[in-house]
Amino acid sequence: MSVLPLVFTSGWASGVNAYAVVLLLGLFGAAGLSDDVPETLQRPEVLVLAGVLFLCEAVADKIPYVDSAWDAAHTVIRPVAGAWVGALLAGQSGSLSDVTAGLVGGSTALASHAVKAGTRMAVNVSPEPFSNVIVSLAEDLGVGGIVTFAMFHPEAAAIIAGVLLVAGLIVLFFLVSRIRRFLRRRAQRREERRLAARPD
Repeated sequence: MSVLPLVFTSGWASGVNAYAVVLLLGLFGAAGLSDDVPETLQRPEVLVLAGVLFLCEAVADKIPYVDSAWDAAHTVIRPVAGAWVGALLAGQSGSLSDVTAGLVGGSTALASHAVKAGTRMAVNVSPEPFSNVIVSLAEDLGVGGIVTFAMFHPEAAAIIAGVLLVAGLIVLFFLVSRIRRFLRRRAQRREERRLAARPD
């Protein structure tokens, strides 16, 4: 069986929360629930590091504006993680070349990261902080659910991930005006801080 559906799904999930993907796959492999997970992801130091970073993301992701700063810092990290996980999965199964898997995982992660980061910018325009928490929890639960589902039904999980990716890109298109408003507010805040820091 080709590992491509799992690579695609893990790539999509990595663009949303790469640390959760590494942690979940590693735990599934270490528990013996899947033979598709490479030994690298099951190593204790990898699991501990992924767990600590997942907790950091779980906190940062729920604070308005901090979440967007976190997303900006992960613009490279998430696609690289998606490519790395994809290449490892391909190497484990032998049914797909590492390069192809890396490209699929990395490009899918980049697309889903763009959806997440753009959506968060739009959400941060809202004056109340609760929408950030709700969106973050939905993302965490979605990643956890789809990666778990992919372990047992990779093709169906890949279809769901594909639908979510396309839907997210469509929603992102309609949120462009709110994203522009977020960027204007951020630029205004920087200018206000700069002016406040200037000596009289």
